[in-house]
Amino acid sequence: MALIKLPTALRALRYYNFRLYFTGQAISLIGTWMQRIAVSWLVYSLTHSAFMLGLVAFAGQIPVLLLSPYAGAYVDRHSRYKTLLFTQVISMIQAGLLAIVVWRGNYDVTTIILLSILLGCINAFDTPSRQSFMIVLVENKEDLPNGIALNSSMVTLARLLGPAIAGILLSSYGEDVCFLINFLSFIAVIISLLFMKIKIPVRPKNTEPIWVGLKEGYRYIKGNVGLRSVVLLSAAMSLLVLPYTTLLPIYAASVFKGNVKTFSWLNSISGLGALLGAVYMATRKPGSKYIRIIAYAALVFSVGLILFSYTKNLTLALIFLMVAEGGLLTEISASNTYIQTHVDENMRGRVISYYVMAFLGMQPIGGLLIGSLAHVTSAPFTVLAEGVCGVTAALLFIPVLKKVRKSRMSKKVAVA
Repeated sequence: MALIKLPTALRALRYYNFRLYFTGQAISLIGTWMQRIAVSWLVYSLTHSAFMLGLVAFAGQIPVLLLSPYAGAYVDRHSRYKTLLFTQVISMIQAGLLAIVVWRGNYDVTTIILLSILLGCINAFDTPSRQSFMIVLVENKEDLPNGIALNSSMVTLARLLGPAIAGILLSSYGEDVCFLINFLSFIAVIISLLFMKIKIPVRPKNTEPIWVGLKEGYRYIKGNVGLRSVVLLSAAMSLLVLPYTTLLPIYAASVFKGNVKTFSWLNSISGLGALLGAVYMATRKPGSKYIRIIAYAALVFSVGLILFSYTKNLTLALIFLMVAEGGLLTEISASNTYIQTHVDENMRGRVISYYVMAFLGMQPIGGLLIGSLAHVTSAPFTVLAEGVCGVTAALLFIPVLKKVRKSRMSKKVAVA
């Protein structure tokens, strides 16, 4: 299939399958972000509790922590394409159930928690299959970093538009409309998957127990200083810093004395900052020093949160939040790119699953801790503490730069 000519920053879009995936996911993720905003606002409207916000976040993400290693080993043994198609269909059903119970008024926090747990179980398999699927969509490995960056740009654009649309619909029509739109948005990604022309490589049948594969993945990461350090930093940031988003409804209603539109503004400006970070990553050339980018981006994210924490002027707060989210997206995209370009193909699903466990799996525990701390202190103090933890983690990560350089030099000497 002939490739179309595009600017360097968009080079991964030359590939037919990646264009289909990009378009379908872009539409679907707008609905996903609308649902996330609606769920957070619905829970806060029902309970006015920081702890309950943390509990719902915990329920939705704890399955990722528990199931991700198994899911990664599963993905390495089965078709990533079929797994992804299946998870998208089940996610659509979950969104439909949420829309129905809220529309009929037959819901409480327990119902929302149970449906959140279901979605978390789905995401445990969806995320490693989606991430490891990128290598199939972008045929030339040199274009893979650009594909990952464009994928991050698409995710963050949805994060910019989804909350903005949700804010309008929530104030005018209610949460059930947001859930219904999310249900319908899955049609786009399912159609895009069905229309792909993919040559799925035949894999030899693996008869060893799946837990043996999990141990192999763990040993593989442990033996690679770069991969190990990136996964550990992701775990620390996800546990101690990233759950600040759980507290945004409190900032909107209590700190800034606003309403659901203020809440959507906070989320949309976060999306804008993340989009700027994604654009920066899309312009990186192959061979960029991703470890260095990860360290400095984590610092930017954490310092931005410190500045945001006690700022009561909404305009300034939005600026600080945008800067913070730009750093966060850059760190996430650079971490994903580093892992995808430094892992052997036969270990890809397992390594990505451990990364997903670190990045997404730590967030529920962090959300519960952050919600509890904010409940007994305050939201601004909690966000300040998160920023300080992030700065500490980033500073501890910086020495890894030297270790990775030494490791590369040792390999070059061994080859020579």
